[in-house]
Amino acid sequence: MNDHRFILCARATKSGKFIPEPGPSRYLRVPIGEIPAPAHEISKTLWVKALRKAAIWGKDARNEALDRGDLLVFVHGYNNDLQIITDRHDQLKHDLSKVGFKGEIMTFCWPSDNKALNYLEDRHDAKRSAMQLVSDGIALLSLHQTVDCTINVHLLGHSTGAYVIREAFDDADDVALPNNAWLVSQIVFIAADVSSNSMHDGNSSTESLYRHCTRLTNYFNQHDSALKLSNAKRVGIAPRVGRVGLPFNVPVKAVDVDCSDYFNLLNTDAAVRSEDQAVLLGSFDHSWHIGNRVFMQDLFETLKGDLDRSVIPTRDLQDGKLKLKRQINP
Repeated sequence: MNDHRFILCARATKSGKFIPEPGPSRYLRVPIGEIPAPAHEISKTLWVKALRKAAIWGKDARNEALDRGDLLVFVHGYNNDLQIITDRHDQLKHDLSKVGFKGEIMTFCWPSDNKALNYLEDRHDAKRSAMQLVSDGIALLSLHQTVDCTINVHLLGHSTGAYVIREAFDDADDVALPNNAWLVSQIVFIAADVSSNSMHDGNSSTESLYRHCTRLTNYFNQHDSALKLSNAKRVGIAPRVGRVGLPFNVPVKAVDVDCSDYFNLLNTDAAVRSEDQAVLLGSFDHSWHIGNRVFMQDLFETLKGDLDRSVIPTRDLQDGKLKLKRQINP
């Protein structure tokens, strides 16, 4: 396992530390056990070179001359400080490696605060920072992506992080990137704080998201109280895709996975929770995914893309809908 974290940080600095305000992008290699700091910055060229090297895990089966690799870009949610962001990065890397993921993880660290009532300011900063994910992240991807590229890039957005991804893809189509045919493999939303209605086919806010990915998987949980309409911190906006799922009219590449029944079991059965939930980083109903073995196995199969959405072992197909489940013999 790499002894450094790769972090693209969009936070301002003050007195040699990062603060929860927007700032220029910095490319960080952060040693395990340390909190991201401006002193961890390295040049963009060295950072990209090291990140690509870490993402490569073998040779392409179709052409031995080409390297094969995977890079997962994690975008965190609101009300996250640097400690929980790095804790989630480390746990995600640990859990995915344990189930067989061989690539690398990179975190996009945008300036969310650690104040529960800072939702509106965080959301404003999220939208502002999305352009940096484009100009300083996606632009690098498009510059290096060619027709024979065998390093798959995936994105995982938690909570408001999903909103950052959506806004970033929308912005990307408004600027001149080196390669307008750029494509990511898997986009994954967990507890996504994005309007469900905005995800329908043809919506101007989301069409870029669908255009530039191979598949979008949305994991939702009807028991997620952080996304309920009456939550005072969220000032009562439209139903969220992380709570109610995707609308009915979505492109075929969009996949809904209903986690409600599994989460209810996890929440009510102490033995199941003890076996399945190794770590909890944040509120249970909104942040149970990272640290949960069932979700992590499902995520790994999603990133691999070898199985059809309907036959992934940690899913049941019921009345045409996919539901997360425990395997009988995990």
